[in-house]
Amino acid sequence: MKNTKFIVCVLMCVLLLNMQCDTDETVSSEPCGLDISIDHSAYTESDSYAINEVLVENDCITLTISGSGCDSANWVMTLIDSGTIAESLPPQRYLKLHLYNNEVCLAFFNKQEQFDLTPLKVEGVNEVLLHIEGFSEPILYTY
Repeated sequence: MKNTKFIVCVLMCVLLLNMQCDTDETVSSEPCGLDISIDHSAYTESDSYAINEVLVENDCITLTISGSGCDSANWVMTLIDSGTIAESLPPQRYLKLHLYNNEVCLAFFNKQEQFDLTPLKVEGVNEVLLHIEGFSEPILYTY
């Protein structure tokens, strides 16, 4: 009788321990698109393009631009942060898109590029207001 109670008690403990949640699971987020450069000296340069659309989804920002050239497939786009964070609620960051286009043609193309916003997170808050030069509306990045 004692052995039966002991065995039942051990089985109950094993079942109870087996049903607990695993708290060691981590959520990994894959970076999307290109890295954003935080470089005050590169921020001062200027390029010729028009930003048509900005879309933020999770930690990704997608920019659609238009500009002149021979083929948009040869364009290289870089998003640069000024490195300055305005101390407000929410904090504000200032960005500029650089378009590297060595082609001289009169054709007009659109191109879309995606960038990873995670380097722009500010510790202690869960949102940042992004000001992108050439785009009239500030973009709220919530994380």
